[in-house]
This record gives sequence, structure tokens and C-alpha cells, in this order.
Amino acid sequence: MDWTVLLAVLVGAAMLVGLVGSALLVLPGLVVVWASTLVWALAVQSTAAWWVLGIATVLAGTATVVQYLVPGRRMKAAGIRTSTLLVGVLGGIVGFFVIPVVGLFVGFVGGVFLAQALRGSSGGLTPWQATLHALKAVGTSILIELLAGMLIAGTWLASLVLPALF
Repeated sequence: MDWTVLLAVLVGAAMLVGLVGSALLVLPGLVVVWASTLVWALAVQSTAAWWVLGIATVLAGTATVVQYLVPGRRMKAAGIRTSTLLVGVLGGIVGFFVIPVVGLFVGFVGGVFLAQALRGSSGGLTPWQATLHALKAVGTSILIELLAGMLIAGTWLASLVLPALF
């Protein structure tokens, strides 16, 4: 078997693991998909590989910023205060260390619920409404990461398939 075929199979498998990790919150999937692209580009050392890595880097960087900005803006638009979001972030940090794998998200949602429960519904939102918005924000963040990973994997796959067609 040619080493490039073996490399493509291994990189494709690693990307698949990264995508599943993004969806199931098991791994930092976007990092795994991007790192797989990096390993492939370093091994192949072609102009097309460097272009694919550049595109992957732009996609991963953009997604990393957007996956925090979009959900945060939606939560603020829903009436969730900055202090509530900060308690959610602190809860996420604690959860990250206390509960393996999903602790960041569980801690964030729990922190939002706790902050809103302590505040009461004086801000117009009940704790459950704020928690629902937090869950939607987490879901949006996961979808953004998953979409970016799929775009990176698709770009890599296209770079393998398109030259063979022409």
C-alpha cells in the first residue's frame, strides 16, 4: 500500500474521531480535525496541502471566535445579564475540573440557573427560562464547532478527490 493512501486513511479516521468528539462533547473536536490537517500538510508538503491547511486555519479560527460571540449575543438579547453570564462561565470552569468530558457545559448551564435563581425573576426571566437560553447557547456553540469541523474535513477530502477526477 502506498504511504499516501495510508496517510489519507489515518488522517480521515482522525478527522472522523474529531467530528464525533465535537458532537458528543468527548474531545475538542475542532482542534483534532485541524491538527489532523496539519499532520497531513506536513507529511505531504505540497502547495495544495498548504492551501488546505491555510483554509482550515481560517475556518477553525473563525469558528472559535463565532462559537462564543453568537451564543453570547443571543443570551444578552434574551435579557440575561452579564453578571449571570460571568457566573455561568465560573460554573463552567469549575465543572470542567469536577465532571470529566461534559463538565464545562454542565457547569455553565448550572451557573446560569444558580445566578438567575439567586437574583429571582426581577430581571424578567425565571431561572428556568434563563437555563433554557443557556442550553440553546450551548447547542449553538456545538453546532458551530461541528459545522467548522465538517467544512475543514470537506476541504481536505476535496483536495484528495478533485485532482483524481481531472
